[in-house]
Amino acid sequence: MERGQRAYKAHCLVLPYPSQGHINPMLQFAKLLSHKGVKVTLVTTRYIHKTMYGSASSCIARDLETISDGYDEAGKGEASIDAYLESFWKEGSKTLAELLEKLSSSGPPVDCVVYDAFMPWPLDVARKFGIAGATFFTQSCAVGNIYYHVHKGILKVPLADDQSLISLPGLPPLDPLDLPSFVYDLDYCPAFYRVVVGQFSNVDKADWVLCNTFYELEEQVVDWLAKFWPLRTVGPTIPSKFLDERLEDDKEYGVNLFKSDNDACIKWLNERPKGSVAYVSFGSAAKLDDEQMEELAWGLRRSKSNFLWVVRASEAAKVPKGFIEETSEKGLVVSWCSQMEVLVHEAVGCFVTHCGWNSTLEALSLGVPMLAMPQWTDQRTNAKFIMDVWKVGLTAPSDEKGKVRQEVVEHCISEIMEGERGKEMKINALKWKELAKKAADEGGSSDRNIDEFISKLVQ
Repeated sequence: MERGQRAYKAHCLVLPYPSQGHINPMLQFAKLLSHKGVKVTLVTTRYIHKTMYGSASSCIARDLETISDGYDEAGKGEASIDAYLESFWKEGSKTLAELLEKLSSSGPPVDCVVYDAFMPWPLDVARKFGIAGATFFTQSCAVGNIYYHVHKGILKVPLADDQSLISLPGLPPLDPLDLPSFVYDLDYCPAFYRVVVGQFSNVDKADWVLCNTFYELEEQVVDWLAKFWPLRTVGPTIPSKFLDERLEDDKEYGVNLFKSDNDACIKWLNERPKGSVAYVSFGSAAKLDDEQMEELAWGLRRSKSNFLWVVRASEAAKVPKGFIEETSEKGLVVSWCSQMEVLVHEAVGCFVTHCGWNSTLEALSLGVPMLAMPQWTDQRTNAKFIMDVWKVGLTAPSDEKGKVRQEVVEHCISEIMEGERGKEMKINALKWKELAKKAADEGGSSDRNIDEFISKLVQ
């Protein structure tokens, strides 16, 4: 079919890494492309497709396809990260090639593969078909810049024992503890270290480098990275209802790997005064050990604030015995909820977060101050920016055992919700909220970048 006869501008295949935190922003980007007249085929693994709640396909005109990661029936289970990634590369490359052949013979051929930077291999498959490739980073540009310097050997690891402040272009001076956990401690999780640094193995060959951030949030580092790659900021990729309201009925990402208690959450929040609730969630992957879980629980009990605490079913056994009953007057514990619906609720005055990038962007976009309790991966770096650069929150200090104690939790929540510093954070949070909305809205920095990306596909 000739392009002139098409009912759409181009055809993009969008392939996220198969986890909640990677699927959400890339699915949202797919919706934006679809809204702008691009045909989108969203691709996930067969196992994820079988286990997800919600309807991703309805969001983007029902084009949902699957490939294999070698663990189609039962998921990766106890497989090591290395074994899983090896299998996904091997089986994924083969089944992605088969899918591209099927799509080209049964309908409009794919013009571009937009693939998660965690998996560089889809670019090699796309190239064999003469198809353009766009790598999509689901982390901040600041974090990407750190990993890039490690990849190039400019930031030497392991760090020296006497390493002081680290200076990298486009970034503020960083303490070693501000670096992502895989860089600060090479023994922490070697397999993930290889993944995050491997994001740059073939980035120079990509036609586009797309980043889930917005220019105004990370101006200096974006300008620096854009000297090397065709880098474009396209975020924040969150549902349109909470940002620019240009996509009709776009009030959720559309995919959940967890069952939600959303109705109970909203009903409970509706009965609480404005700005009185600390919302506590550590995302879809972070795990607190028993001792930290206990300290957090008692800190919430000590706090004057109401709290809504998301504890995934797999973590529920770590909640102290009797805690839920003892705190039922002021607190609600649920297994999962729609985070955006909660953050936008006027009862919420503070977000106690692990500082995953999606959660950080959501809070910035909705103007909610944060209490940062980073756990691993890029979260320490995000926390540094939350407190010292964007000035929208506090990082909870930990003791010599690495634990945030209950009195610290209590004090920090109080400081954000009632203190003088908290007032400044709220003002700054509202500033970033406006800038995020402006970037995503018509004519904003991210909107222009997406239009430019589409126009290059059409040429």
